[in-house]
Amino acid sequence: MKLLTVVGARPQFIKAAAVSRVLRRRATEVLLHTGQHYDYGMSEVFFRELSLPAPDYNLGVGSGNHGAQTAQMLAGIEDIILKEKPDIMLVYGDTNSTLAGALSAVKLHIPIAHVEAGLRSYKKTMPEEINRVLTDHCSALLFCPTSTAVANLAKEGITGGVHNVGDVMYDALLYYTADSAEHSAIFGKLSISPRHYYLATIHRAENTDRPERLSALIEAVCEAPEPVVLPLHPRTRAIIAGGPLEDKLKKAPHVTITEPVGYLEMLQLEKHARAIVTDSGGIQKEAYLLGVPCITLRDETEWVETVEAGANILAGAGKEIIVKAMADFTLDGKERPPFYGDGRASEKITDLLCNFIGNEAAGAGSQSQP
Repeated sequence: MKLLTVVGARPQFIKAAAVSRVLRRRATEVLLHTGQHYDYGMSEVFFRELSLPAPDYNLGVGSGNHGAQTAQMLAGIEDIILKEKPDIMLVYGDTNSTLAGALSAVKLHIPIAHVEAGLRSYKKTMPEEINRVLTDHCSALLFCPTSTAVANLAKEGITGGVHNVGDVMYDALLYYTADSAEHSAIFGKLSISPRHYYLATIHRAENTDRPERLSALIEAVCEAPEPVVLPLHPRTRAIIAGGPLEDKLKKAPHVTITEPVGYLEMLQLEKHARAIVTDSGGIQKEAYLLGVPCITLRDETEWVETVEAGANILAGAGKEIIVKAMADFTLDGKERPPFYGDGRASEKITDLLCNFIGNEAAGAGSQSQP
């Protein structure tokens, strides 16, 4: 069995590392990196830390407008499909790389397997929502992280090939948490103490591209009652560069701005934070799994289970809500049901992929008989 796996952004590197570690014992995997995330802090460090095999192909697409970026990916991925002739394509999540991989494959009649299928924000102004919906409707195998995701697909008439396997991010977290302890020196480097700082991330277009929202979020971060560590996404850094928001952050005595950090350092920062303030979907989920309060800088979330369990607050861009939550929100005494599986999603995905390709091959063989 030959798979072509398409990745391009930092969350996908983490998911692919978990699955590839199991998958490569039983199949040939060709790894294609679109280059959507391309600098060291957003790409190379993840391959190194997670022992993810070097990509067989790197399209080097880089950043750009959605249309131009996706078009470049489509052309490059199609060429590689025609060269490699994979049995199936594996895509992750909801980025432009995900959509480009799915569209390239479906046009060439290559089955698609989508890891993290069925997530929905029901907000069609989000590029990620369009990407995930279109990818799901192109896919032959849909690997869902939760029962909610399965139900979302059923509402859209998608029931065939749907499997609730659990979340591969949980696999990764369990596997790498022990290794991440070696990176605890970051606390001394940043002059912070465990449980006495907030970890904040801001990168989604719905926040960075709307000045009034971004201003409210940064003002809230600057008013945190304890130190804040803010690993700044390249897009966010570029938007605030040279302006009043950058000046405000630099003058805030409790805010430490850093470059994006690697996965293992990030795990340490997440695990020991007093609370996490973020608009990242993956970090919301990791906060839940690590038992850390999460304050989400969005009006909705795909990870509705975390909110229903009382472990996550949807604060939107409400400055007062965010500041109050940072001061008061705790998880003391709250149960965290195991929504995200048992940490064996990668094994289940590998079994289902192998069975699918085996059945496809058997069916082709029987059709060729006279």
